[in-house]
Amino acid sequence: MRDEYNIEELNPRKNPYTKKRQQITINLDCKVVDFFKGMSETSGIPYQTLINLYLSDCVKSNRKIDISWT
Repeated sequence: MRDEYNIEELNPRKNPYTKKRQQITINLDCKVVDFFKGMSETSGIPYQTLINLYLSDCVKSNRKIDISWT
């Protein structure tokens, strides 16, 4: 192992296999988070990934929300 490295010689580049993502802050009901955390424990998939997968499926299937205030 070298004592020093010349960073300019490393030729850093972005990983071409990463997906484009945007980090956001979102407020979710505790029941929603608990639901996905429970699914996470049984599936072994992180709960944030599960939420993203569900929302991605909504986008893919063009699912519309049914809002009723009664």
